[in-house]
Parts: sequence; C-alpha cells; structure tokens
Amino acid sequence: MRAAERTADGENAPWGEVTPEAARKLLVAAVEAFAERGYHATTTRDIAGRAGMSPAALYIHYKTKEELLHRISRIGHDKALALLTAAADGEGTAAQRLAEAVHSFVRWHAEGHTTARVVQYELDALGPEHRAEIVELRRRSTAAVRRILVDGVRDGEFDVPDVPGTTLAVLSLCIDVARWFNAAGARTPDEVGELYADLVLRMVAAQKQNARK
Repeated sequence: MRAAERTADGENAPWGEVTPEAARKLLVAAVEAFAERGYHATTTRDIAGRAGMSPAALYIHYKTKEELLHRISRIGHDKALALLTAAADGEGTAAQRLAEAVHSFVRWHAEGHTTARVVQYELDALGPEHRAEIVELRRRSTAAVRRILVDGVRDGEFDVPDVPGTTLAVLSLCIDVARWFNAAGARTPDEVGELYADLVLRMVAAQKQNARK
C-alpha cells in the first residue's frame, strides 16, 4: 500500500492541518522516505512515487525538498511544544506536572515514531532560516521542562543540583524513544510513557507521595 493511501505509523490523520489532500499525501510520503532513507538520500522522485504522483506534481505544493522537511519539522515541533507547555502550565505539584510532561512526550514519540525520527533527527538538513526557527521552538520546549524542575527544587520536591543538565537528560531520554520503539513490541506507547515518567521521577528524587498515578 502506498504512503498516500494511509497515514504514517497508523496514526489517526496526523496531518489533518495540511491541505489540500495532494499536499498531505506528499508530506506523508516524505516522512516515510526520510525516515527510511534519510533526508539527503531521498529524492523528490522518491517522494512523488510513494505518493502516487509525478515528480512535477510535487513542485505545485512544495518549492523544494527542504520546504517539505521544514513543514514536517514545524508541525512536529509545534505539537511537542504544546504537550510540554500544557504539562508545565497544568495544575498539581511539580512531580505531577513533570510526570505528565514525560508521559505525554514519550507517548507522542512512540505513537508517531516514524514521524518523530524525522522531526528530531533531521534538523541539520534544514536551511539556516528554517533551522533557526525550529531551534527556537526547541528552546521553548526545553524551557517548559526546566521550569517544572525549578519549581520542584524550590518547593523541596526535587533534589537536582544541575537543572540545565538534568533538563537535557530528561528530554534526550524521551526523544530517544522514537529511535527504538517498535509498534509490534511488548509495550504500548502509553506503557512506555508510564515507565519513563516513573524513571524520571526517580532520577530527580521526587517525593513518592507527589508522583502521578
């Protein structure tokens, strides 16, 4: 079955914001091609073929292959930022908010692991202007997690001597799920999210009674 006839990773219309339908089919095809072959080894002909279109049809919707990658990366990073910001701004203790941030971030990377691999690992293929835009979104995501850790340290929930370093460790742990997750594996995305939330709370020495259950 061609990429144009289904959605990446079996997700439920993950690119609904992309219109018209032809542009969405090309984007889904690009995600699969980039994840399988890497950005630089993928040609516009590869992408168009997966979408069941001619190479010329691609340029009607995207001026360049890099523009396609930027669109994928922007949508993915916007969604990641929304998840982390919602957790940081949510109610509850710092431990509860950190657990929610990790759980939702990990689940997103597991459910859409093909998409997430492209979003997280093809950053250097973007042009300078687009890369700067995405780096800013990543900075804001980092700030959301760091804010939760700072709150936890202030309130005596966490024992974190190095907040910036711990923030990086937490995010790296979550992002790596996209690299190894297998939909046919023993754990569901939700189960992996629960596991990682518990691991992170242990890492920051959160008080057990404050942890999310």
